[in-house]
Amino acid sequence: MKISILAFDLSDNATGRADLLARLLAPRWEVEVVGPRFGARVWAPVAGGPVVHRALPAAGARYPQFASAWAALAAQADGDLLYASKPRPTSYGAALLARRRRVRPLLLDIDDWEVGFFRRSDAWGTLGRSLNLGNPNGLPWTWLMERLVPRADALTVASRFLERRFGGTLVPHVRDTEAWDPARFDRAAARAALGLGAERVVMFLGTPRGHKGVDDLVDAVGAIGGDARLVVVGADAASAAGRRWSAHPWVRLVGEIPFDRVPQHLIAADVVAVPQRATSDTVGQVPAKIFDAMALGRPIVSTAVSMIPEILDGCGVLVPPGDAVALASALKRLLDDPGSAEEIGRRARARCQAHYSFASARAALFPVVERALGARSR
Repeated sequence: MKISILAFDLSDNATGRADLLARLLAPRWEVEVVGPRFGARVWAPVAGGPVVHRALPAAGARYPQFASAWAALAAQADGDLLYASKPRPTSYGAALLARRRRVRPLLLDIDDWEVGFFRRSDAWGTLGRSLNLGNPNGLPWTWLMERLVPRADALTVASRFLERRFGGTLVPHVRDTEAWDPARFDRAAARAALGLGAERVVMFLGTPRGHKGVDDLVDAVGAIGGDARLVVVGADAASAAGRRWSAHPWVRLVGEIPFDRVPQHLIAADVVAVPQRATSDTVGQVPAKIFDAMALGRPIVSTAVSMIPEILDGCGVLVPPGDAVALASALKRLLDDPGSAEEIGRRARARCQAHYSFASARAALFPVVERALGARSR
């Protein structure tokens, strides 16, 4: 039995969620991730990993030219069950078309409030985006996909906000806590590989977009002073933000790394920071990197946004979003008290094992898939 997971852009970091779903399902079913590739290559952190990605090159494609790609997108999805990652036209829309051509179960996974991404600016900005009809995944078409969510046979969602808005089964971003056991990784070697000595290291790991609060974090670590250093993993040093951050002597940038190399970097951190801002982008979002840090037993400082307080209940430090002063104070407190930081990290890993492991996710996800396949058989 084959499952086709449809990603809306295989060159985008959203491929990470599709890749996670594939890893969760792979022990029981044949799985591959398919979809268009609007960039030059498959998103680097998942390229070369264990998941099969089958991309349809679509760099620069817009309507009306993109209209000719729909048949090929639908044909890619040749599995016995379709699983669309995100209610976007080139994932969920392609899945709906594929189901019309050959009837089979269609599941939809929602891990972000996609329409919220288009509302990050004022009313004029939203209006401008609503008129961008040439973008295959623009606001008008994404809004339409949200209206069509009830047409899926079943839903999975990644946060409480999305669960309240759309319903479905909660499947958070989770991690393989057995493979990501901190005892399996050499912390001293990881620090040496990054060129770190005795400095106290705050680390951010992920795609550093504006709503993720990296600017707040740069200011906070600068305010701590002394030997505190900020390592941003996943940053493009040539970007405007990268150039701005690297101008500070306490900041070090590391480019994108393969997903399976994350533990060898994150284990080097004394504290992991996830400083989400409170925006329309983040209201339904849970940063996947929280679970990376939890699985590896790293102490976490984050912000009280979306579902983060529930996830870090009793095993992390929370500060108000956008408050660099409070962020600096919380980071300094953990850096100055390694014993307390270590205990917080231990509690974080225990909570991850109990609630945010592959085993816990499969316990929720497998019955959804089995019911869909059972209905198909009947």
